[in-house]
Amino acid sequence: MDLRAELLKSIWYAFTALDVEKSGKVSKSQLKVLSHNLYTVLCIPHDPVALEEHFRDDDDGPVSSQGYMPYLNKYILDKVEEGAFVKENFDELCWTLTAKKNYKPDRNGNSVVSHQDAFKLWCLFNFLSEDKYPLVMVPDEVEYLLKKICTAMNVELNSCELDDYLSQEPQGQGGLTVWQFLDMVNSGRFLRGIEQEAVSMAVEEVYQEVIEDGYLWKKGQLRRNWSERWFMLKPSVLSYYMSEERKEKKGSITLDKHCCVEVLPDRDGKRCMFCVKTSSRTYEMSAADTRQRQEWTLAIQTAIRLQAEGKKSLHKDLKQKRREQREQREQRKAAKEEETQRLKQLQEEKERKLQELELLKEAQRQAEILLQEEEQRRRQQHEEMQRTLEIQLREAEQARASMQAEMVLKEAEAERQRKRILELEDMQERLQEALQQEVKARQDEEAVRYAQARLLAEEEEKLKQLMKLKEEQEEYIIKTQREKQVLKQEMENKNKCLEEAQKQLEEVRVNRQRVDQDVMVAQRKLRQASTNVKHWNVQMNRLMHPIGPGDKRTNVSGGVFAGYQPLLSRRDSSLK
Repeated sequence: MDLRAELLKSIWYAFTALDVEKSGKVSKSQLKVLSHNLYTVLCIPHDPVALEEHFRDDDDGPVSSQGYMPYLNKYILDKVEEGAFVKENFDELCWTLTAKKNYKPDRNGNSVVSHQDAFKLWCLFNFLSEDKYPLVMVPDEVEYLLKKICTAMNVELNSCELDDYLSQEPQGQGGLTVWQFLDMVNSGRFLRGIEQEAVSMAVEEVYQEVIEDGYLWKKGQLRRNWSERWFMLKPSVLSYYMSEERKEKKGSITLDKHCCVEVLPDRDGKRCMFCVKTSSRTYEMSAADTRQRQEWTLAIQTAIRLQAEGKKSLHKDLKQKRREQREQREQRKAAKEEETQRLKQLQEEKERKLQELELLKEAQRQAEILLQEEEQRRRQQHEEMQRTLEIQLREAEQARASMQAEMVLKEAEAERQRKRILELEDMQERLQEALQQEVKARQDEEAVRYAQARLLAEEEEKLKQLMKLKEEQEEYIIKTQREKQVLKQEMENKNKCLEEAQKQLEEVRVNRQRVDQDVMVAQRKLRQASTNVKHWNVQMNRLMHPIGPGDKRTNVSGGVFAGYQPLLSRRDSSLK
């Protein structure tokens, strides 16, 4: 539930309080006063021109709620800023207007709740009521609120007695108005034997839990001293004021998913300490007792979690969940009723089908009787048909004899027809031969045309090949020229290599001449050695060969030194 919906609920009570005649309309002078007061408590800049222009006296008479809504939305609700005004002052204004007319406590002073507690219960009723007009609180929410009040007083609520009370009320099942709810609480039916002070403290505790505000001690950042401040917790911000009137705002703590709450040990003479850590600063606080510290830390942690989940308020979230549970229960109830209705329809359908089954059985009996009659009639017809068939059989025998005679005539006619068919078949064969010859001639003609087309295609293909060869020749000429240039470059490189080889050849020639000179020296030495060898061979021949009678010297010398000749020839070749 957003801020606009909360404000509209309280304004609706103020508008209906000004509707004295209960006609749904309020005079313009009263609406002008109401709008002026709303400007004041909501801290909106006054627009007297628009106010006088909208509510100037004319002959239209009083204004209905639908006629007042455009002005209310445009000039008041659209300009409201959350946190710029004190919500409690706004609620007190609307409560004062509506309570004067509708709230009727016990004149003898026997009311269970005081006037201030009735105001707080009215605020709680607005928070928990449905978003439909006229505003009512469903029985589940009534039980929820009474249970919270009783829990704060450590008293158990009698749910059965509450159900009996709601069933006795004419509109109790659909929900209670705020005045019926206050009358029920003031009757003391559910709070017997409990003092007014205890009820007042319980109402105050529940009110503070839902509104989420109260006194705490806060440590300063610069002076580091402790000051008592009135704190008010919203889903996204924790604001603190000088007092509970919230006229002078001292600061605020922005709550996001990066914030956390930690419990601190007692120090500096302060008890029940805790701190709220944000991304930029740590705020140290001190509660009155351990229970209050636990409530504050739990409430702030819940606000941080709801802020991270994108939700507005814990109690609004719980209220929405309870509403969804009620809707689910109603859906289940409707489904159950629908199932019961469906079962009832099925039972009726079953009974109807049983009746139809009885009718079908009766119809079956009638059908069996008719079937027997039909069978008897069919047998009679069969006997008559058999007699008729015997007569027809005799007639058929007679017809058969006559047909045999006709068959002889037909066979002769068939023989003539067969001869005619043979002649026609012979003629057909000759026609087929002629047709085949014509087909063959046409095929030959087609073959000649195909050969001519093939020759033309081959000629065209050769022309394409010629053109392709021409292109390849041109490419080959270009390639040859490129290769010629490459060969020319290679020839130049080879000429350079040849010149270098010639230089090397000259060097080899010089070396060869030097080697030839060495060979000549070696040959001279070899010849000298050969001469010496020959001389020594002659001497050795003379010394080693015995001289016999009649021997020739020439044969001796040739036989002894014949083995040395190959050796000398090999040495000459090696020297060369």
